[in-house]
Amino acid sequence: MKRIFIILSLILVSAAAVSLNSCKARDKNVIRIGLNAPITGDIPKVGEGAKFAAQLWLEDIKKAGGIEVGGKKYPVELIIEDNETKAESAVKASTKLITQDDVMIIIGPFASKQAVPAGGVANNYKTPMVAPWSTNPDTTKNRPYVFRACFLDPFQGPVVANFIKDEFKFKKAAVLFDVASDYPKGLAEFFKLAWEKNNGPGSVVAYESFTTNDKDFSSQLTKIIKSGAQILFVPQYYNEVALIVKQAKELGWKGTIAGSDSWGSAETVKLCGSDCFGKFFSTHYAAAGAKGDTKEFIERYNKKYGYVPDDVSALTWDSLNITKKAIESTGGLTGDIKKDRTAVRDALAKIKKFKGITGEMTYTDSGDPQKCAVIVKINNKGEFEFYKSVCP
Repeated sequence: MKRIFIILSLILVSAAAVSLNSCKARDKNVIRIGLNAPITGDIPKVGEGAKFAAQLWLEDIKKAGGIEVGGKKYPVELIIEDNETKAESAVKASTKLITQDDVMIIIGPFASKQAVPAGGVANNYKTPMVAPWSTNPDTTKNRPYVFRACFLDPFQGPVVANFIKDEFKFKKAAVLFDVASDYPKGLAEFFKLAWEKNNGPGSVVAYESFTTNDKDFSSQLTKIIKSGAQILFVPQYYNEVALIVKQAKELGWKGTIAGSDSWGSAETVKLCGSDCFGKFFSTHYAAAGAKGDTKEFIERYNKKYGYVPDDVSALTWDSLNITKKAIESTGGLTGDIKKDRTAVRDALAKIKKFKGITGEMTYTDSGDPQKCAVIVKINNKGEFEFYKSVCP
């Protein structure tokens, strides 16, 4: 009998502990924000930059005593989930953040391959999501609860194509991209459309693809070199950019290589070295020569983490400050997470002329900001130097 009593007591204590933890996890006086990021996988530097920027932002929130909404200050909890740079993991991460962690809003995923499917989850659960770095149109398409802090590929593709035409007067282009990934595949298509609109049908003389995790691009690059292309557009991530640029040089490529915002990581130059000096790419901000709030963020980040923040870090910072503004703009939280999520979503949609460190943003009903792009040149010090700004 005594043994049974002890077992029952242990069960009751365990149940009470679970109940206590459950209550703590659902404290209505805490604003929980989820971060769905690639901490591991193919592009861990992206996840690191996002995490560091988020932690820096949280320091400011804690110093201020929380986020003030309707005259009341709420502490903020940041919950980070690793999506492993996989679409299925990103979906699982968002589902957990929404159904188990009761987050009010999710920041991320970052790469479009993860952001597109995770955006479907957020929208289905009517939970606002801000994708800092996903430029694929499908991320927000027909999803009123999904927003982004960056420009779109239908804008970015023509930006690069027009810049190359105006800057170099080239007529023949080549494209090399990962056909299995949403971001490079979509951007390659938009670039091709814009280039051939400027230079005529067939002026993209080589349109070569590969599959995620490929390391040898010699076959594709040989075809590109033989095509007579003057410019090679590579809308890939930092780990692939270094391999492609180096292999192209070894095979005798003499033309120019240009990229997109996926080149913006500090790892690009670290892996590519001087082979990437003088190259241009479109992106969201330029660290070299930055001023005002942007300069302050860069210096603070660099001092704490030991390197200059990339565009992912800057966009994460802006995404979190947009989130803060939206939460404040609700006028008050009810404690009902579903109602509060909808209120935050509605406030996000009304944000106009938000001055972020990556530029000014005005949201539309589509969740896509009206925003300028920046053309950056990698100078001979390996810095991302502002070259020109291109606006819608």
